[in-house]
Amino acid sequence: MIRIGKGEHTFEWIENWAAVPDTLESRVDGRTHGVVVTREGLVIVFHVANPAILIFDAQGSLVDAWGDRFPGAHGLTLVEEAGTEYLWLTDYKTGEVVKTTLRGDTVLSLPFPGFKGYNDPKYAPTWVTVFEERFGGNGDIWVADGYGAGYVHRYDRSGQYHSSVNGTTGAGRFRHPHGIYVDSRKRDPELYIADRMNRRIQVYDVEGKFKRVLSEGANTSACAFIPYGEFTLIPEAPYRARVTIVDPQDRIVGTLGENDKVCALPGFPNDRALVEAGRFVTPHSVSSDAVGNLFVVEWITGGRITKLARVK
Repeated sequence: MIRIGKGEHTFEWIENWAAVPDTLESRVDGRTHGVVVTREGLVIVFHVANPAILIFDAQGSLVDAWGDRFPGAHGLTLVEEAGTEYLWLTDYKTGEVVKTTLRGDTVLSLPFPGFKGYNDPKYAPTWVTVFEERFGGNGDIWVADGYGAGYVHRYDRSGQYHSSVNGTTGAGRFRHPHGIYVDSRKRDPELYIADRMNRRIQVYDVEGKFKRVLSEGANTSACAFIPYGEFTLIPEAPYRARVTIVDPQDRIVGTLGENDKVCALPGFPNDRALVEAGRFVTPHSVSSDAVGNLFVVEWITGGRITKLARVK
């Protein structure tokens, strides 16, 4: 048994809890980029292969799969509207940003934010967050163009383009604004932006006004932001290799699977020879179930899905 973390954030590492299907596509690429857990405990993974969406039960068995049009499968976000769960998916190769049912039916597609001069480099979205109405929000949809022109775009709940920010009114122009998250747990909700190539996290209000830069060490390599009770989980790659836990004041209170030495090894970041139990290589997204177990996916060739079982 391998245990990681400490105190209330102690977990049992379950290696190979679930695996992506062994196909030619998954062996050539297969990187696992997004993960969410539904109310019923289904673990949904977004990975670079066909089908791109994999749905596992609580035991790690594959129970469904769909999605034949996502060659750049990347960010995956779970939302709830009027008691129904939906997925937001981003494809950085095709530029598609789409909302679907859990079975894969398209509900809404966001248009390209074609304002003047926004043609080069291409649009390459990486993540979506929603200011959800169930948390007192207005339904606004925020999209990070993390691998394209470096904007973060705002749409209204119907999918109409509203406005954009690019960091110039904040701490400086974004470079790979990779993951984004509206933290609705706060009295004044805030928009977190992983300004990854600048190795910092910029924080805005939900109207797009800059507020601050996080001052702690989790700035360096944030991929995404995942609520975990009162805490926030930040998977970090490629400048670090760990999942960082921050408290409501954005202070680091723990790390999981820390393995920073791997970042300097030959074959990093995608070589499967770097994989070892108990340590991460490129954690890209995290999600939790109803009892606090974590599921971590990594952007390593062939994919990697790890369960961290909470130790009570």
